[in-house]
Amino acid sequence: MSRANPQIGGLTLEQARAQLAPWRERAPAIDAAEYQQRIERARECMRREGRDALLITAGTSLRYFTGVPWGASERLVAMLLTLDGDPILICPGFEAGSLSHVVKIPVQSRFWQEHEDPYALVIDTLRARGASPLALDPAAAFAIFTGLRAAAPGLDLADAGGIVDGCRARKSAAELALMKQATAMTLQVHRLAAGLAEEGVTTATLRRFIDEAHRALGADNGSTFCIVQFGHATAYPHGIPGEQSLREGELVLIDTGCSVQGYQSDITRTYICGRADDEQIRIWNLEQAAQQAAFEAVRPGVSGEAVDDAARAVLQRGGLGPDYRLPGLPHRTGHGCGMSVHEAPYLVRGNRVGLEVGNCCSNEPMIVVPQRFGVRLEDHFYVTGEGAAWFTEPSPAIDRPFAD
Repeated sequence: MSRANPQIGGLTLEQARAQLAPWRERAPAIDAAEYQQRIERARECMRREGRDALLITAGTSLRYFTGVPWGASERLVAMLLTLDGDPILICPGFEAGSLSHVVKIPVQSRFWQEHEDPYALVIDTLRARGASPLALDPAAAFAIFTGLRAAAPGLDLADAGGIVDGCRARKSAAELALMKQATAMTLQVHRLAAGLAEEGVTTATLRRFIDEAHRALGADNGSTFCIVQFGHATAYPHGIPGEQSLREGELVLIDTGCSVQGYQSDITRTYICGRADDEQIRIWNLEQAAQQAAFEAVRPGVSGEAVDDAARAVLQRGGLGPDYRLPGLPHRTGHGCGMSVHEAPYLVRGNRVGLEVGNCCSNEPMIVVPQRFGVRLEDHFYVTGEGAAWFTEPSPAIDRPFAD
């Protein structure tokens, strides 16, 4: 096979593995002072929304506010925050020792035993603080909502989405540094994976290598996710089942990311194996232009809807769409990213909320040509006072996926 560019193909697995080593420029962890600032910012949002208390359950938001990295289970683990006093952690009694090793802020703890009702404990603690109404984590399981209702039928309970998003959507300098490390690591993994993209390589081989590479560089748990598709399978935004072997003249689409101290990367590259035909080049160039138009539309105060509109206008002028019609863009232009791969704010029709300095979003106005191929170029940006800044440099050409 003749390679159009040395960035694609030409590496053996052994050669690619030889280039893997722990990441040298590691961003510092979030410090105690920043965790405390997050608590105070949450209280500001609570006052604005008229809520005396906030309940954050296990998951990414609990990690954001307290440093506790535990995922949700059937046992209630939660932070109860009121307008005054230390946050209170509600936790199973047998987890007390483990909790003390992971929490990053001063807290009071309330423990419940296996035969006890943890929701009654939440309500008793809430009443002891004289706090009501309560805002509930939007990611909380329905069982938590019903448990609280059963323990206090008259409880004024509301969605805490505005409070949580009001805190998490604006990234600090320390958060941006962690995301810059995560995206730089994933871009390096993409470079090595592209070097393996020779005719005959399988999707399974690339997925295994990408996970191995993320682990070798120092990601929290290898790949957070990984989509590898060739040829007609690239026309499905999140892929289709089954393994494939790469053939010359097919597009390669790889979408992957990792986590660094809980902060996520999410990058997609689409490029050609061998030489592209005229239609592949035309669609790829439209995708690049749409991604750039979305980027240029970003500035503080501009809505997520307006950024989505900017990308779609390019595609429509190119004869695609309109709206979600195919060939064209079947989904939103982008999503927020941080401790979750998908979080607020979203670049989508109907989102008229203005972007703010510190917001971080993907920019991925994918083009799908049904039954033939798809092209997705995905890089993330963060909002500055002047506009947008890239975490990673976008792809220059269909046969040159990396800027240098």
